[in-house]
Amino acid sequence: MSAFVEHPNLSPRSMQARAYQLIAVDQVLSKSTLLILPTAAGKTAVACMAIAQRLKEKSGWVLFIAPTVALVNQHMKNSSIAFKDNLNWNILCISGKDTVETRQSLWGTSRVIFATPQVVRNDVKNGILSLKDCCMLVVDEAHHCVGSHAMRESARLYLSQADNCLVMGATASPSSRIEKIQEICKNLEIENIHLRTREDRMIINYLSELEINEVKVDVPNKLRELAEPFIIWQKQIVDRERRLGTYVYPGEIGMSGLANAMDRSSRAIKMGDSRAYSSVSNIATAMRLNHLINHLLCQGITAAGEFLDRMQEESKKKKSSKEFLEDYRVRNLIIELSNSEEYHSKISAIRRIVIERLRNDEDSKIIIFSTFRDTVKALEAALSEFEHIKPIQFIGQSSKSGSIGLSPRKQIDRLEKFKSGEFNVLIATSVGEEGLDIPNADLAIFYEPVASEIRMIQRRGRTGRKKQGDVAVLIARETMDERALLSSRKKEEYMYKSVRRVARRFPSSISNLRNISDFSVIINGNKQNIREYVNHEKDKFRTELSIVDNSLDIQVGEENRKLPPQKFRPDGQTGLEQF
Repeated sequence: MSAFVEHPNLSPRSMQARAYQLIAVDQVLSKSTLLILPTAAGKTAVACMAIAQRLKEKSGWVLFIAPTVALVNQHMKNSSIAFKDNLNWNILCISGKDTVETRQSLWGTSRVIFATPQVVRNDVKNGILSLKDCCMLVVDEAHHCVGSHAMRESARLYLSQADNCLVMGATASPSSRIEKIQEICKNLEIENIHLRTREDRMIINYLSELEINEVKVDVPNKLRELAEPFIIWQKQIVDRERRLGTYVYPGEIGMSGLANAMDRSSRAIKMGDSRAYSSVSNIATAMRLNHLINHLLCQGITAAGEFLDRMQEESKKKKSSKEFLEDYRVRNLIIELSNSEEYHSKISAIRRIVIERLRNDEDSKIIIFSTFRDTVKALEAALSEFEHIKPIQFIGQSSKSGSIGLSPRKQIDRLEKFKSGEFNVLIATSVGEEGLDIPNADLAIFYEPVASEIRMIQRRGRTGRKKQGDVAVLIARETMDERALLSSRKKEEYMYKSVRRVARRFPSSISNLRNISDFSVIINGNKQNIREYVNHEKDKFRTELSIVDNSLDIQVGEENRKLPPQKFRPDGQTGLEQF
């Protein structure tokens, strides 16, 4: 049964009718809302419908911000299709690639503007842009609205200037930390959280299946040999700090334990303990060693070389980095790496996976994620050897090491070439993780698991958007990879619990569909009232509860029918408020 949303500002048949989206639109229009939906569930569709109604009711214009130029461009293209052509809204995309003079001439000429937060922040501060008449702000990937991020600063400027504020924040991965979710809500002045998960009965039928496979590989002996001197060096440092009571975490050495030890040492210095200066220096060295070890074992030659190159840059400014590089063990490693080609088992594993996938389905589209640019480069070289594999890099504009990346224009161009089939393997760094809609990608390969639940969710969301997708996560045995995967799973599991805890602190918000009364649904050519449609869809998934629970209908003795009152709660508790 084909069902489409109808609205005075929406193009006919441009928007599939989904009840859970319409309920979300009603909530978004009622008050500033943080919308949390799984990837591919249609956050952009909710935004478009909300914009259509907001601009019907209010004068002024709508600002839609997203963290990257590629994502902003994508949103503008998708949304332009949704809105009617005869509205004269003059929908625009504005980013840093536009000159200041160009941007100055564009602001104020459109009713819907898609922009990067950096240009919004800069142009407001420079007096080029006023947000006074902006009647709605849509913040995509709202989990960035923390700290000093441009997303957060743009939102605060909007809230301080606009006469008629309404904010819609959208994300699939807010955070597992309650404090961060609260910070997002505070910075956007959120009054309501609307959450749905992949398991929600109203949403599950609209999402493609996603099969996640763990591919475990052994670390080559040569890499373990290269890492061994640094493992011993790090252990010596940590053993010393344990004796001093600075490093207190049990078990394997990790960044959490080292960070805790650094905090303890810093506090000791503030309290006048001069001995702690030595601990700070030693722990900083242990942290560098931890990064180097993990680069060697989990990433390979190229990533370890990139890490040491960054250290070379740091050594020009930091004495500690210079001393680290002058150690004979580090000098020997640099020589060894310069004479070696990449031979990590993950490279050959990816080659096997990609070859098999394209052999079974020559039209398959594959995305590979890696944390480091040098690994991306190595993967492209390894896959280019095969005639039927057409890989292309997708990286950011710049890096900490100063290496040249891809301009926004080139990023957009490469995405289009991947979508069109000119290339069938997209090898991306973190810039490709967020938001990008690549509907025909059916396999995502993670070169490494990441401990961040946000990044893992975003990575998974790049595949299986229109049809069944697969995910392959490469794990180097007996390395940090195993701990990172476990950590991300635990954090993701806790994320929804944290969101619900924060949501309970807001006044309850019941959707009465009053805000979407201008919408209707066309089903097989027949118009249906929006309230009737949504309520009918809700009834399909409503759980019927039996009045009588027969499972409790068992025969028990009279002596067991009544429990002494004192057993109902602990002694001293006299009311529910004390529980």
